[in-house]
Amino acid sequence: MIYDYEVTTGTGEKLCLADYKGKVILIVNTATGCGFTPHYKDIEAMYEKYHDRGFEIVDVPCNQFAGQTPGTDDEIHEFCTLRYNTKFPQMKKSDVNGENALPLFTYLKEQKGFEGFGKGPKAIAMSVMLSKIDKDYKNNPDIKWNFTKFVVDREGNVVARFEPTADMGKVEDCIKALL
Repeated sequence: MIYDYEVTTGTGEKLCLADYKGKVILIVNTATGCGFTPHYKDIEAMYEKYHDRGFEIVDVPCNQFAGQTPGTDDEIHEFCTLRYNTKFPQMKKSDVNGENALPLFTYLKEQKGFEGFGKGPKAIAMSVMLSKIDKDYKNNPDIKWNFTKFVVDREGNVVARFEPTADMGKVEDCIKALL
């Protein structure tokens, strides 16, 4: 269950997901130097809009995708607060794939595997790029890129996975439906 996991905040404190029981949670791996980095703006807007209704964000910076998060935890936090005025907590920079992946992300990938990038120019570009990196990318649940989002309902069920190419309006619709 999602509530069995904990993560470390960017300031080194433990965050037990059990503290978020009864809340809707968006868990996302992020990057500061990615084409999808502007998603921070939409994520912060959702946080401000829905936090008082029981919405939380678990932001896990990750440097596994083209080295697009090179900074320290403090530098990442400073970038996000200055550039996107983020108020939600950030976790310690961590891996989401491989032998050093956070156990939380291993669990998330078991619950919701990769289902494709959808349609459109960004989806095609992601498919082309990933097929050069991993010919079998479609057949494994690994996180494919920065800003992959998982939505957890108030009962702790992982109900949706959104790839970075997903329309942020659809992410918000999913969250609203659960609040």
